[in-house]
Amino acid sequence: MERRTRMYRGALGLLLAGGVLLTGCSGGGGSSDTSAARGGKRAAGPAPAAPGGGTSSGGAAADEAKPADGAGKTDRLRESAPPDYLSTFALDVDTASYGYARRTLADGRLPGPETVRPEEFVNSFRQGYHRPAGNGFSVSVDGARAGGEGGDWSLVRVGLATKAAPSSAERPPAAITFVVDISGSMASPDRLGLVKTSLSILTDELRDDDAVSLVTFSGEAETILPMTRLRDHRGKIHDAVDSMEPADSTNVGAGVRRGYEEAVDGHRKGANNRVVLLSDALANTGETDAEAILERIDSARRDYGITLFGVGVGSDYGDAFMEQLTNKGDGHTTYIADEEQARKVFVDQLPAHIELTARDAKAQVAFDPKTVEKFKLVGYEDRKVADDDFRDDSVDGGEIGPGHTVTALYAVRLRDGASGHVATATVRWLDPESRAAHEETGSVETGAIDGKLWGGSSTRLQVAAAAAYFADGLRGGGLPGAPGLGELATRADELARRTEDDSVAKLATAIGRADRLRGGRADTGTGAGEGEMD
Repeated sequence: MERRTRMYRGALGLLLAGGVLLTGCSGGGGSSDTSAARGGKRAAGPAPAAPGGGTSSGGAAADEAKPADGAGKTDRLRESAPPDYLSTFALDVDTASYGYARRTLADGRLPGPETVRPEEFVNSFRQGYHRPAGNGFSVSVDGARAGGEGGDWSLVRVGLATKAAPSSAERPPAAITFVVDISGSMASPDRLGLVKTSLSILTDELRDDDAVSLVTFSGEAETILPMTRLRDHRGKIHDAVDSMEPADSTNVGAGVRRGYEEAVDGHRKGANNRVVLLSDALANTGETDAEAILERIDSARRDYGITLFGVGVGSDYGDAFMEQLTNKGDGHTTYIADEEQARKVFVDQLPAHIELTARDAKAQVAFDPKTVEKFKLVGYEDRKVADDDFRDDSVDGGEIGPGHTVTALYAVRLRDGASGHVATATVRWLDPESRAAHEETGSVETGAIDGKLWGGSSTRLQVAAAAAYFADGLRGGGLPGAPGLGELATRADELARRTEDDSVAKLATAIGRADRLRGGRADTGTGAGEGEMD
């Protein structure tokens, strides 16, 4: 039965006044620096948005969730939270938007606002959440006072984490079909040259019981290496990689179709079977509509569970097309600009990119109207889900692997004198093998979001805020409490010294470049009304 997707997709360039930023990071989560509440209350339905309705700040670590069946049960959350106090979205662990923005800024250009997806900026940084021991998610909720419009806005962070990624020796074997763009636009060292370097690194790092196949495409698609075990064949694989040369046009549709044919032919039971598309995504020949391309290989996706992982390259990059293609292909995207990033993606983070611990994962956050005046989503315009579809498991969600974290940042304005329960967050997902549904919840009280943001106890919350404010500034501004890019660069630089995290130092550099290119302009705004803000 064909899956129905009723996700509401907004314009990528929509300017926002404050909101929820849902992100995932593929890092190992080594830091424990977080003041997040650790959710652990299982629920057959979403936890009620009232005091005591979920695990409060400082609660116990999440146990592995039990199957949840929402059919025929009273939706207690909806009884206590009106529809305009609910926020529902599919989980997302893409990072390509941030990687491409950094590359564009390094080239001396501001990224187009339509290419900036704030959730992917925050995806790119580890948050240090508690991780569950088994399959499923832990739920953490915290926040801080962010200022803006009289100093009465807060950032609320909802953090979701899967179990730690296994070592290379512990993960299941992989069967990976690489689909490589060899069109004319790829003819440069930072495109096809970088792809060849990436695949050479991976060939040396994969285990003997892993297998790869290699498909190339330009005007047409060609299999240059059928599914081949690494054992005793590394030289053969290196030769196939070295043989790739740029050709002419870009028929992404032909490449993806051939790639899925090879993945099905070489499918290995018990292995992680994936298609990995490496391209600048500048499709100009054949089928160029993402949904139409995926429809042609729909049976392979459904019957074999083969997901699509997109790796973007190049200074001119079809960001929107790649993002749409992998979203519809039940996968995610990243972007690489150099060998260091290639090694991070294909070596350090490989299990997170090829394994699955959750399918069709969605989150729903219920704000308490007694304490919350208004809130707004930042990012995730194309990952919104209708509130009524939260428990409809035929509606698409996100596919999440081990070692991922997902962060939702909300700009929240509390009512004057408010005290007590603020919000309850529920995550729902399907087991990749059994398709059984599971849920986990966590909640937060006003006392847990009263501290100051900058200079506060959680440096990782500040890093997430800096990434969110940076993305918001690139799209035109409007997030309550957002400092100008110049001040933000200084704060990011201070955070880099405190965390001793090179990725945060690179964030500070990128913000400084953007500030110089924009000439120090700062845009602000908030919006009016109550409940969820458009």
